[in-house]
Amino acid sequence: MVIRASAEDYLETILLLSKKTGAVRSIDIVGEMGFSRPSVSIAMKKLREAEMIRMDESGYITLTEKGMKTAGQVYERHSTLYDWLTRSGVSPKNAAADACRMEHILSEETFQMIRSLLETG
Repeated sequence: MVIRASAEDYLETILLLSKKTGAVRSIDIVGEMGFSRPSVSIAMKKLREAEMIRMDESGYITLTEKGMKTAGQVYERHSTLYDWLTRSGVSPKNAAADACRMEHILSEETFQMIRSLLETG
């Protein structure tokens, strides 16, 4: 299943917030991503419908197995690309922004080549 870059960003944010705070609510995502409450609410509804997240009666969000797999893949891509860019001399600020965009568009072949370069270099 192919999901949109924005959904991947939400999943990655939920993953990182859950690692940092242990519990995630929509308001936490609003604060982290800077989107409006209605935008986040719509996105969470779509992620629930796609069976990527669960939301309990108190509004706490958890990733499903499917959501965790996707979030982990996106985070791995982001981390690898960030490392590659910073090792190549790109400033951390620009590397973070560029990695966020690149993680969604690179082919698997190109990503594996970059990961291989990092492992051997």
